[in-house]
Amino acid sequence: MLILVRIIFIILALLVTFFGLGPVLLADGVLTERLFFLGVVILIYAVLIVAYRMVLKRIK
Repeated sequence: MLILVRIIFIILALLVTFFGLGPVLLADGVLTERLFFLGVVILIYAVLIVAYRMVLKRIK
């Protein structure tokens, strides 16, 4: 069960990295747009980390 949870969260982190950092690095908009998307990506990473910790506490 623990291995399955880790695999799921690794896949989620990779998806956020691929689809989240692409618009931040390759956006042709203004700097404000890039910083906004960077904030959203960081917020999604924070939510993933908190969810991962909560799931691990329930399993153990």
